[in-house]
Amino acid sequence: MGALEFACRTIVLSALLIIVKAEVYIVTIEGEPVISYKGGVNGFEATAVESDEKIDPTSELVTSYAEHLEKKHDMLLGMLFDRGTYQKLYSYRHLINGFAVHISPEQAEILRRAPGVKSVERDWKVKRLTTHTPQFLGLPTGVWPTGGGHAKAGEDIVIGFVDSGIYPHHPSFSSHTEPYGPLPKYRGKCEVDPDTKRSFCNGKIIGAQHFAKAAIAAGSFNPSVDFASPLDGDGHGSHTAAIAAGNNGIPVRVRGHEFGKASGMAPRARIAVYKALYRLFGGFVADVVAAIDQAVYDGVDILSLSVGPNSPPTSTRTTFLNPFDATLLSAVKAGVFVAQAAGNGGPFPKTLVSYSPWITSVAAAIDDRRYKNHLTLGNGKMLPGIGLSPSTQPNRTFTMVAANDVLLDSSVMKYSPSDCQRPEVLNKNLVQGNILLCGYSFNFVTGTSSIKKVSETAKSLGAIGFVLAVENVSPGTKFDPVPVGVPGILITDVSRSMDLIDYYNVSTTRDWTGRVKSFKAVGSIGDGLMPILHKSAPQVALFSARGPNIKDFGFQDADLLKPDILAPGSLIWAAWSPNGTDEPNYVGEGFALISGTSMAAPHIAGIAALVKQKHPHWSPASIKSALMTTSAKLDRAGRPLQAQQYSETEAMKLVTATPFDYGSGHVNPRAALDPGLVFDAGYNDYLGFLCTTPGIDVHEIKNYTNSPCNFSMGHPSNLNSPSITIAHLVRTQTITRTVTNVAQEETYVITTRMDPSIALAASPPAMTIRPGASRKFTVTLTVRSVTGTYSFGEILMKGSRGHKVRIPVVAMGYQR
Repeated sequence: MGALEFACRTIVLSALLIIVKAEVYIVTIEGEPVISYKGGVNGFEATAVESDEKIDPTSELVTSYAEHLEKKHDMLLGMLFDRGTYQKLYSYRHLINGFAVHISPEQAEILRRAPGVKSVERDWKVKRLTTHTPQFLGLPTGVWPTGGGHAKAGEDIVIGFVDSGIYPHHPSFSSHTEPYGPLPKYRGKCEVDPDTKRSFCNGKIIGAQHFAKAAIAAGSFNPSVDFASPLDGDGHGSHTAAIAAGNNGIPVRVRGHEFGKASGMAPRARIAVYKALYRLFGGFVADVVAAIDQAVYDGVDILSLSVGPNSPPTSTRTTFLNPFDATLLSAVKAGVFVAQAAGNGGPFPKTLVSYSPWITSVAAAIDDRRYKNHLTLGNGKMLPGIGLSPSTQPNRTFTMVAANDVLLDSSVMKYSPSDCQRPEVLNKNLVQGNILLCGYSFNFVTGTSSIKKVSETAKSLGAIGFVLAVENVSPGTKFDPVPVGVPGILITDVSRSMDLIDYYNVSTTRDWTGRVKSFKAVGSIGDGLMPILHKSAPQVALFSARGPNIKDFGFQDADLLKPDILAPGSLIWAAWSPNGTDEPNYVGEGFALISGTSMAAPHIAGIAALVKQKHPHWSPASIKSALMTTSAKLDRAGRPLQAQQYSETEAMKLVTATPFDYGSGHVNPRAALDPGLVFDAGYNDYLGFLCTTPGIDVHEIKNYTNSPCNFSMGHPSNLNSPSITIAHLVRTQTITRTVTNVAQEETYVITTRMDPSIALAASPPAMTIRPGASRKFTVTLTVRSVTGTYSFGEILMKGSRGHKVRIPVVAMGYQR
């Protein structure tokens, strides 16, 4: 079987972090606090209260159970550590069950591994702006209130994640704030951690299993690194699960700073974990298919897949027919909505790794939050850069010293000292109190060097801060800001890096051997912690895979639009596994800021859960239709969506986006809850699409679907999808769509718009549809001129009650 890769990896993810040794830790442990304790501990009666009812502090039941919890806290600490080596500051007994303790980082690690401990979080210093894709998408005010607020958003909906597992002790997945009851419709099992013997489930996490038989058979699986359990050894799985269904209002604390509060799209939804991806080799299709099969059997409502094939399958030329897509077709037949990452091969055409009409393929957008920083030089020049860091001391400049000028001796050149990865090769006496200048080499691209390590080097040598200068850049290199605990900045613009180097060289006096006599270059680093909000959002991210879709691995264009929809996927804060090694800059962290269509897909999975919660009987196709037909084609400033693209000089530029970049548009959760009309489709429709697509062998269809081709829809464009694509339009073609009214009786006026080379007409021009009724309409496309390029347009159905239903139209004319 072919190996799978995470569809989240961007070309380069430059992230940075340093370990700041905070000494106060907040610890939560197993066992319910007073407010939610329903009994079960021998000798202690229930203390749980009803909704809106206060705790009775005078109750003997409350007092005795609270004392019991405190004794357990003291007993745990007393068993693990010698008296005098720790100081307990508080016991939390009423709202959460845990304590605050003053200990060393080494002791914190011991606590993390102790039986009964759920989480160990380093205390934080400041509160920052909300990490706000929920706000950007309008969820807190526009969607969550309709379902009872965040406390009910996604209630009783199960989202299955086929990914790298989960870190169950993360606060994003905690169940202690509001316990979860049983959910009889879900039948999945929970594996037990082989080391701690603890279940991976807690109510919020309702199922947890791992699949590795193919990986073991291939000799790729290393149990000490990959973990023979659902535990996330990568970070990716925890991140995607938190985006879709993480708890609401979880403080994002990294490097001594709080970057707001994180929330999943459907914070009350259940999480079912199907680990089939591993940190070193990705995964194998056999394991992924087994995971999907088990998830559907267990009863998940939604599947989130941030995974795609490394290479085409060897057994078939057809993109829609392989074990992976065929298994997902069966999943959709069973009523499961599937969101899959579109891929990260952008901005080049035909780079999608998600092809089939029964799957919702998700492209990645940049939202309105941008992190920027600047370096001010002694000559007055201000150089822009990125770095999630505090500023150097205000109204002061500091001497700058280049790593290559502060070497202990010349023999260390073999260690690439300008990377600033090894503090032991640099002279602390020359670095201390100054800004350390380092070079961003290819080692950072390959991952052998990290910005986190630069930050650690600067801190260990007593530097005030650091500057990383990019002196040459490979096409497509992507720089993301990463949090650091000391002032630090990455200068990504090569010309600005040259300004810095020129200033440094002019200001630094040397003897005839080149040795520095005096460091006179000075500078200061700005505050990069606060984001800037842009009205130009959303934009299609550079890395997001582009259409047109292909029907076979000869790269022939398909009569089906992909991607389907656009969702946030750039610089997304979410949970991370402390064991995770997927990003070298986030090793050991509880949160990470990363990018990829892997981050976009779980946004759609979570929003689909909200739609499913409101409309429990809707089919996967109806949910997909609601998301697509209500999506936005304009940015926050009211302009057409733009896409990041390469210019002729291989620098990045913005161009007007097309449906090959964003599908139907950027997701609008509030509108998706009330779409007015839906384009429904089922298993037989998808079978008809396969049987009608030219070039697909009917025997191959039967092999994968166990169904004969008894049904043809005339042309694959007649599939009742909320988009229209004709890859090879000759003269005139008429296709049919059927809409179903999911609201009150309404009259819809149908209008069309299309690029001039193709005429587009819809019939009838208007229709009145009763609640629950379905009506057909036809769309006729006629070639006016042959341009050799695709033409884009749309059909707009405007309802008398305010509903707007829009579907994109894409066609290439070949003959008039």
